[in-house]
Order: sequence, then C-alpha cells, then structure tokens
Amino acid sequence: MTKVNKNFENLVPNYLFADIAKKTNEFIKANPDKKLIRLGIGDVTLPLAPVVVEAMKKGCDELGVKETFKGYPDYEGYEFLRTAISDYYKSFGVNVSADEILVNDGAKSDAGNIGDIFAEDNVILVTDPVYPVYVDSNIMAGRKILYADGTEENNFCAMPDPDVKADIIYLCSPNNPTGACLNKEQLKAWVDYANANNSLIIYDAAYEAFITEDDIPRSIMEIEGARTCAIEMCSLSKTAGFTGTRCGYTVIPKELELDGTNIYKLWYRRLSTKFNGVSYPVQCAAAAVFSEEGQKQTRENIAYYKENAKIIADTMDELGIKYTGGVNSPYIWLKCPNNMGSWEFFDYLLNNIYVVGTPGEGFGKNGAGWFRLTSFGDRENTIEAMNRLKSLMKK
Repeated sequence: MTKVNKNFENLVPNYLFADIAKKTNEFIKANPDKKLIRLGIGDVTLPLAPVVVEAMKKGCDELGVKETFKGYPDYEGYEFLRTAISDYYKSFGVNVSADEILVNDGAKSDAGNIGDIFAEDNVILVTDPVYPVYVDSNIMAGRKILYADGTEENNFCAMPDPDVKADIIYLCSPNNPTGACLNKEQLKAWVDYANANNSLIIYDAAYEAFITEDDIPRSIMEIEGARTCAIEMCSLSKTAGFTGTRCGYTVIPKELELDGTNIYKLWYRRLSTKFNGVSYPVQCAAAAVFSEEGQKQTRENIAYYKENAKIIADTMDELGIKYTGGVNSPYIWLKCPNNMGSWEFFDYLLNNIYVVGTPGEGFGKNGAGWFRLTSFGDRENTIEAMNRLKSLMKK
C-alpha cells in the first residue's frame, strides 16, 4: 500500500493570503468604483534593468547558433556568473571564492531544500515572526522546531539563549517580515552561539542590497567565525527584479564541516541528483546584474523602492505609530494603532481607505497586533495610500 508523508498533515493551512485574497476580492466586487491600493504585495513592480534584458536576449541568441549552443548547465552554475558574484562580494570587503558559490533558481528553493542533507532529528531554531518557508519545510521533514522571540522590546531582533540548544538556526537580516536588522555585534553573538554548540546557521541575505548603514552587515561572512558555522543564501528577486526570472545563489565555505562531513560536497551531491541547473540565458542576465552598468541600473530601482519605504516610514513618524524597518529594508512592520488586532486593522484600512496590507499574525504568534506594509508598489499609489492613512488617523 502506498503511504504518504504524514508530516504534511501537521502543516497549518495557509489561510493568511487566501483570506486576504478573499476579503479583497469581495471588497472589489462590492465596490467596483473604489481605487484599491495594494501595499501588502511582496513582489516587485519595476521591470528588469535594460542591460539585464539585453544580456538575456544575447544568451537566447547564442542558443540559436550551433557554435555557441549550450545544453545542460553546470550544476553549480556557470563560472562566469560565479566569478561575477565573487567579485560582488569583494566590492564590500568579503572574500568568497567562486568555487564556494552555487547558483540556484531563487533562494526559496535552497531554503526549502537544504534540509535534504541533514538528519531528521536535528532541532531547528527560527525567530518569530518568521518567513514561513523555514518552518514549513522542517515540519514536512518531521523536525522539532524551537522559536526565539522577536518582540517590540528587542526591536524584533531575537538573540540566542545559551540555555536553548539547537542544531540548525535560520536567520534573515534584513528580516522578512519585520524589516529589523542585526548589527555586527548581534550577528557575532549568533555566530559564537553556533560555533559553541556545533550548530549551523542558514543565513538569508535576500535583502542585503537595501542596506545603507555601515553597522549592518551585508553578509554573515563579514563576521569572524562564520565560515565554520554558516551557509548564506541570497537572491536576485528583490535586488534586480528576478521574482519571475528566478535566480539566486548559496555560499558554502569549503572548510565548513559538520558531523565529520564536508557540507559543500554533500550539497553538491544533492544538487547533482535533484537539480539540472539554471538556464543559460537567465545566468547571462544574472551576470549582467553584477556588471558596472548592471549595478548602476538595478540600484536605481532599489533607490526607488527605498524612497517608497521612506515615504511610508515618514508617515508612521508623523502619526506616532511605532514600527521597525523602513531603513535598510523594503518592509515596514508597524504596530496596529489603538490596540487593534492585525485582522481588525486590515479590515479598517480596507473598508475606510481601500488599502491592503498584510496582518502580522500570519508570520507567527509575535506578529499579533502588528502589520506589514511593503515598498514595492508604484510611487504615486504609495503616496496616495499614505495621504489616505493620514486623513483617516487624524480624524
């Protein structure tokens, strides 16, 4: 008899975004004349940079010529892209060699699949609020999950508890959903904790390109001791608008060994079995992101989103609403005013000013009473939404 993975039955049904869509669609149907503004979206809205598009076109053209045709790509990614990524790290003072970089089809894939190479009895530690992939992928594997509390009191920067023992730790900074950032001292504390406990940190740096402050590390590899306890995952989704194009990368230091096993070699073995690599045109496009012109053009888009974030953050300041994020991050994580619950505030905004955000409780118990807005919308709509909010809250 065929048996299924019963661990899937332990997953909490994802009612959050289904409920958001349901409520939003019902509102649109009942109010077709109202202009709805979506600030809950986690997807980008600006197009790919021109130099990136041209590189992708060129890559496609090369596939149409016998002399330059490419078949299966290298499992770890073409050397030209890995070298470009390595040079990018060097641009902010971090030494990561090209042969420590593995190209993927987006950080979410590796974040969800990295558990394949680790035993099921590893204890997992995540911060709460949390990006759901970290939790769900480990529930699917039947692992025990512990939570480090991010709260208003610690500005949603959870720190390690020496009395709590975990084998694998997931960190995301700048954080999704809270926008909170670990400074160098805080991240060093996590690295020291991991090394002291022979633990692994899986570090999600998907939003590093939004960092502007010097004390906020853009890579965990900046921290002394990280190379013996950490894997870093990064993505071009928000950096360069690759949410639909799909490309990212994982950094595994060659010296990283756990349980007597080299982690790079183990992950490469998994890749060669379950992954055929990222397509040549997409890797050409990704390499263009790291070119001088590519950096100029993509950073113009990032600056656009950062200005949107500032507009939202300035509005929170004007209204006296507590928040994290807004700087170094595309997310603004705000405390619902007047002691409203997350869903209560969602309905309040939707029904009064026709603005959609994301209730915080969908990211964990510590998200109750908090709300996420994103800066990935259109500038005109972002300004209009904030003007509507100011008018509503000042009544």
